[in-house]
Amino acid sequence: MRPFFGIYTDALEKLEKIGEVRKVFVSKGCRGKALASLLRGYHFIIMGAVPIHYYDKEFFEHNEDVVMIARRGISYENIDIRAAEEYGVIVVRVPPPLEREAVAEHTITLMLSALRQVPQAFNAVKEGKWYEDPDIRVKFVGRELSSLIVGIVGLGNIGSRVAEILSKGFNTRIVVYDPYVPREKIESLGYKYVESLKELFSICDIVTLHAPLTEETKKMVNREVLMTAKRGVVIINTARGGLIDEDALIEAIEKGIVSAYATDVMESEPISKEHRFLKYPNIIITPHIAFYTREAQIAMDYTVVEAIENYLQGKPISGIVVYPRQPRKLQT
Repeated sequence: MRPFFGIYTDALEKLEKIGEVRKVFVSKGCRGKALASLLRGYHFIIMGAVPIHYYDKEFFEHNEDVVMIARRGISYENIDIRAAEEYGVIVVRVPPPLEREAVAEHTITLMLSALRQVPQAFNAVKEGKWYEDPDIRVKFVGRELSSLIVGIVGLGNIGSRVAEILSKGFNTRIVVYDPYVPREKIESLGYKYVESLKELFSICDIVTLHAPLTEETKKMVNREVLMTAKRGVVIINTARGGLIDEDALIEAIEKGIVSAYATDVMESEPISKEHRFLKYPNIIITPHIAFYTREAQIAMDYTVVEAIENYLQGKPISGIVVYPRQPRKLQT
């Protein structure tokens, strides 16, 4: 299970008291019969940080052993939920509040890094440019959050915490686009409500994304939105890379519409050193580590173990995504 599981806890030891624990290496894109065969004989599947394989209907058709898939994280877009329910497989995830603080804080970290050009300034020091030219500091003049308008796309679990930190901690003006949250609620929090993504981008200095990746939200930040954005906008993404049309983003960067993009997620992960984003000095990328705090890792470990223990003991399970009407019975 290590390295992603049991680094800071005795969760692995707890599982070993329940049954045999094995780590299975699954190649990127593995799905269907191949994945079903690879996981034959396993009853509980714990998915790691980056879901790179797919539990589609064909998988459930050809694997009769798995009774639970436990996602050690929040997202589950690589699982066919309807098929899991049809074939009696329980799907659980880490309850979103457990990642809330970690991801919200990383969002603020990326925001400040983009505004103050922290990575670029550090690289200049490393390369000796500060010693060669003390006036290089003028290249790194930043902006203060208290003077800017920040747009929140998705006022859910994480987006609401980011808005709270910014408004209460930095006295930042907040604008929200979320078609699933009533206007009255948004305005009661002291935030400005907008009806469209285009409107939000047109008035905000910074836009931070906190929406799930669905058919509705896929590439929601597209050319039409970006070409009408406020010039110099900074975009932060700790949600999903697929929310942004990468071609449109590059065009907006090259035209100076987007002054910086700071992201923890990519449309396809991991990326190589040849990725086209890496040639732009105003793009900051971290390797999907927003939830990598010790506190969050401990909470996720124990939540996954508890889900398996509760299943075996017939107790209520937290973080349920799918609980079939007729769950599979454990075959031992």
